[in-house]
Amino acid sequence: MNFYRYLRLRLSEAGLLPASKVALITWYLLALDLLLFVLQKMFGLLQLSYGDSFAGWVNFLSFAVIVLFLILAFRWIKTKALWRLRNRLIVTYVFIGVIPVVLLVALAMGSFYLFAGQFATFIVTTGLNSELTSLETSNSTIARQLAGQEKIETAKGSVALASLVQADKERADRRVWVWLDGKPILNSSPAGASSTAPVIRPYLKGTFRGVVRDHDKLCLRALETMPIRAGSLTVLSSEPLDQSQLQKLAANLGEITLFEGLSLRKLPAGSDRDARITSGDTTKSSITFAKPDGTVLLDTTQATPTAIAGAIPPPAGKLDMGVVFPTSISVVDWENGSTANPSGLRVNTRVSKLYERLFAAQGDFAPAVEIFLLVAVLIFALIEVVAIFIGTRLTRTVTRAVAQLYDATKRINRGDFSQRIPVKSSDQVAALANSFNSMTASLEQLIEEQKEKQKLENELVIAQEVQAQLFPRQITQLASLEVHGFCRPARTVSGDYYDFLRLDSERLLLAVGDISGKGISAALLMATIHSAVRAYSVDNMRLRELVAAGYGPDPHPLTNSHAIEPEVAPGVLLALLNHQLFESTPSEKYATLFLGIYDGARRKLTYSNGGHLPPIIMSEDGSVRRLECGGTVVGLFDQRHYDEDTVALRPGEIFLAYSDGITEPENEFGEFGDQRLIDLLRANRQLLLPRISELVTAAVDDWIGQNEQPDDITLVLARAR
Repeated sequence: MNFYRYLRLRLSEAGLLPASKVALITWYLLALDLLLFVLQKMFGLLQLSYGDSFAGWVNFLSFAVIVLFLILAFRWIKTKALWRLRNRLIVTYVFIGVIPVVLLVALAMGSFYLFAGQFATFIVTTGLNSELTSLETSNSTIARQLAGQEKIETAKGSVALASLVQADKERADRRVWVWLDGKPILNSSPAGASSTAPVIRPYLKGTFRGVVRDHDKLCLRALETMPIRAGSLTVLSSEPLDQSQLQKLAANLGEITLFEGLSLRKLPAGSDRDARITSGDTTKSSITFAKPDGTVLLDTTQATPTAIAGAIPPPAGKLDMGVVFPTSISVVDWENGSTANPSGLRVNTRVSKLYERLFAAQGDFAPAVEIFLLVAVLIFALIEVVAIFIGTRLTRTVTRAVAQLYDATKRINRGDFSQRIPVKSSDQVAALANSFNSMTASLEQLIEEQKEKQKLENELVIAQEVQAQLFPRQITQLASLEVHGFCRPARTVSGDYYDFLRLDSERLLLAVGDISGKGISAALLMATIHSAVRAYSVDNMRLRELVAAGYGPDPHPLTNSHAIEPEVAPGVLLALLNHQLFESTPSEKYATLFLGIYDGARRKLTYSNGGHLPPIIMSEDGSVRRLECGGTVVGLFDQRHYDEDTVALRPGEIFLAYSDGITEPENEFGEFGDQRLIDLLRANRQLLLPRISELVTAAVDDWIGQNEQPDDITLVLARAR
């Protein structure tokens, strides 16, 4: 037992004691593998056939053990070797500095090869275009010369155009035909040669140039039609695209192979784009090009070389690699104008030949470019080596600071806030150490601030409870008027205000307001307005004094006396509240306030609106009246007067006052808007007032969605009985 404990201790110190499930399974499978291996050898020595049955299991278990040990080795390297920050930084430098360079070099070499192949095929296609341009130029020359003649002589059969066609040997295969109003008049076929002229197909309109296939032969053709005095003149020039033509293109370039048998097929949209074409016993993949209206399939299974010209140039040096690149050329079927059967070209050359063609126009400047590129590569390689060396040296400065931070955090974890890190530099690591030192000094202050914050939150809860007491909780309904109010703050406390104050058995004061701003300051101003409205509504003597001082409504223009008695008149209350708020609050603080007094005996509502959103009165037929009479906002300007108006409330009509927290919330469709509120009220005006309030707030919540409520929501509803 003591030996077993000693062995476990030694294995644990060496890090070889299996602790994880993967390690336990690995050691178990290793022991089982060794046991089967020993049994296999023993049965082999005893020449028993049982040993052969263990060979498969031994091989399988050996493979599994190797895989599991590789996993354990990776975990050990990750835990031990990469635990130190310095080792991780070195690995990071490899991933950041070395691997990207390797990838960039590979990308540059691949891009260079693609560019070389594209350039090689560009040379060939440019040669074909040059030859087509020559045909076009020849056509134009012939057409202009014939157009200048007063009379064009025609002849039976073929008439040679020796004077109009260039007679050099390089263009000996060129043929020219001329038609006047569709009738052949001239051709350049030599005596004894076939004089059959190509048929001008209906799809050929005006000017044409390109590679065509006529009677299974490829040709370079150019056609030009122009009106002259004698009629419509058509000139057609043609050269065969054969071995001799390819030989001219391959001169000083390399080997060019012409392929035939390619075809383009249009498949309907939704077809299998990984199509395969089977020919005999051989299945070959085809190249697929996506098109907006379907898929065009380039079939390469039947492509066969028809002409080979030139020879692969010998290498100019060890680094002179070969470049093999294919391309396709559009071929027009002369019979019907179809381009569904293109031809292919494959260029086999070397980089040195492409270099000669690319820098042929540079002359003596080409070696300078070569030297410049070589110097640039050497400089970049030197910079890379220096960068890796400097990064490795800087690793120590970073890892030392991290080790100090690690030791300091362990002491902080034990409660030692006096720990400080020595700062000996002026870099970002030193700034980090200074930040750590200031952090330890700030921890106690943060704890105190957290306590103060908790106290403030408790006070906000108390303020919310106090403000909730300011809103009317038990509303005494009048016999002729049913009222309901609702307010939901956007934050802990609200800046909106509403109140119902019963003045006597037949009169009820309705107040709705919105204080500028949010939070505690708005809530305090709301409490001030609440107290002032209630105080002025019951203190008639104070009202008379303030009206006499000039804060009441304008005097009547005929009697020079106040048209409305000062007792609890909405215009008077607004004027007095405006003066009080102007004198006692900062200049940026103001409120919008609607005050109305309902007289049940007369079924009249006397009101004044101090800049608040105009309340509405909806009749039983759904028509709407807005209560807009009044003045500006309360508390912003002194010596303001507020007009009053009186409206009748017929039985069944609904009064609705609201704050901008209902109409101004936005989403991707815009604001909620007062029209949507009116439509909602019109559709549900027969319901109880609390139910209408629930529907309105639910509609606003749906409009806001997952966003935060932007403003306080306040509703005041009243229905005449």
